[in-house]
Amino acid sequence: MFRSLASDIETILENDPAARNKLEVVFTYSGLHAIWSHRIAHALFKRRWYTLARVISQTSRFFTGIEIHPGATIGEKLFIDHGMGVVIGETCEIGDNVVIYQGVTLGGTGKERGKRHPTIGNNVVIASGAKVLGSFKVGDNVNIGANSVVLREVPSNSTVVGIPGRVIKRNGTRVGDRLDHTQLPDPVIEMLRAMQKEVSELRIELEQERERRKEPVAGGETR
Repeated sequence: MFRSLASDIETILENDPAARNKLEVVFTYSGLHAIWSHRIAHALFKRRWYTLARVISQTSRFFTGIEIHPGATIGEKLFIDHGMGVVIGETCEIGDNVVIYQGVTLGGTGKERGKRHPTIGNNVVIASGAKVLGSFKVGDNVNIGANSVVLREVPSNSTVVGIPGRVIKRNGTRVGDRLDHTQLPDPVIEMLRAMQKEVSELRIELEQERERRKEPVAGGETR
């Protein structure tokens, strides 16, 4: 248990350049508090002490702003950065070495029963405001861009952006250890730029046609 607690602290020190020392991490990081509370709640949940587990979960939500259902399964070295507004559903499964930023939802899409939340692989980064909704798998080494809405399975070694989420890179060369989600290409913006280019080309063609119609013909008349 103590080895696991120490690992949680080291994970924050490795991922957050703002973390200065272990004491600061222990007392001021809400993501760490939420994970520790979840471990207690999850242990109770597995023993079918459902109500007590939910009480601990909701108490943690009140103090941290992070809601993790006690039924969710979380791997090692999860880092929740800032974390306000993070929601993790009951049947969600999270692998090892995952980074989640504020405002992320790992949820369902309706009132279906059974497995209804996503399974997140290892070494996944989910950027601010992203929503991953439904019972499907997000593979290993995946980067999900800020405010993306992911509604279907994502293959390993991919980068996903947009609404709905689209895979824009797969098995490509990664830059650095972590995703710089402020520099992700946006397929919607790229589509708008392409449309703007087409409109500009049509305007040029229209002007050329107008000029052609003004050209003089035999008898001194214009067309």
